[in-house]
Amino acid sequence: MKRELEELSGLLTSLREALELEKLSGVNEISSELSSAGRTDGGRGQKEEVLQKIREAVTGCKRCSLGETRTRAVFGEGNANADLVFVGEAPGYEEDRQGRPFVGEAGRLLTKIIHAMGLKREDVFIMNVLKCRPPKNRDPLPSEVALCIHYLREQLAIIRPKIICTMGRFATQALLDTTESLSRIRGKSFWYSNIEVIPTFHPAYLLRNPGDKKLVWEDMKTIKAKLAAANE
Repeated sequence: MKRELEELSGLLTSLREALELEKLSGVNEISSELSSAGRTDGGRGQKEEVLQKIREAVTGCKRCSLGETRTRAVFGEGNANADLVFVGEAPGYEEDRQGRPFVGEAGRLLTKIIHAMGLKREDVFIMNVLKCRPPKNRDPLPSEVALCIHYLREQLAIIRPKIICTMGRFATQALLDTTESLSRIRGKSFWYSNIEVIPTFHPAYLLRNPGDKKLVWEDMKTIKAKLAAANE
């Protein structure tokens, strides 16, 4: 009962933060759904429904120019009750074509990493900071991140995982609101809205620098140990 009350308190805190963010950014399409999810069964019974509402908002979003150049918006996918969420930078070519996150070569490596942890993709939730592919896979612009990150925060407020694994510099800097380089903060843990954040390298980086796979595996072992402790 104590753990359930703590989880409910954390969810309500995140929901309040998401709603405040919406007020500041002028986004109010799903405020009532977010509030309702926080009032009913700790949000569990309505998580899928509310995530679908956010997905619909993402699908029709034209807040920045990426909404005009994308093929498909990439909302994310996985378990709405996941203990672990992976957050990347932005969709690539295959993701833009299929409308799914991490389905290209880097995505196949991420899937192998998840399996090595003793999990499946269906056990976790995978998403990006940006929901649309930047042309030619260029770096996200600060204005694009500023206009899009509220979707990520709403997703996290609903899923309420125990751990967020940010992959790569952009995802880490965007979520933690920092300018520190990934090399300086990788191997440490941080907090976002009472959720532990563990940064690691992006799978695309590992394809170019396979020697650093051992560092990522150290991060995954840390995550596994923390999840095991949290679920005791």
